[in-house]
Amino acid sequence: MRVKLLAVGTRMPAWVQEGYGEYAKRLPKGDMPVELVELPLGARGKNSDVKRAMEKEGEAMLAAIGRSDRVIALELTGRNWSTEQLAGKLEDWRMDGRDVCLLVGGPDGLAPAALARADERWSLSALTLPHPIVRVLLMEQLYRAWTVINHHPYHK
Repeated sequence: MRVKLLAVGTRMPAWVQEGYGEYAKRLPKGDMPVELVELPLGARGKNSDVKRAMEKEGEAMLAAIGRSDRVIALELTGRNWSTEQLAGKLEDWRMDGRDVCLLVGGPDGLAPAALARADERWSLSALTLPHPIVRVLLMEQLYRAWTVINHHPYHK
């Protein structure tokens, strides 16, 4: 199973790249490879059409999803999972054999088309989180769940 993190936004601050990179390098490449795919942010400005910007982001996201991929949308209205539940989901996904795409929207969330393609919706928190922070938090949680599965002391 490969995990693809499809995230809206490019040119993240150094602290986001470093935080993401720290947890990405901890995950064994052969066991659970994670690929970050950064998608362009739709044009936003004083007189821009936010709905159209989100549609563009959604189109790019859908184009990056494989036909048979399992799709998990990170969404405020999704289900909350404990670390142990996430570890169980990772095990289930691994047994399913399909690649997994995790969708992280831009500042206005995910496009309706991307949400419609999702097999599941996952909420990291009831708090509204800036999309750059979600990348770091998500990678830490994937790493933590991997440590639970592999009986690594990090989680304790």
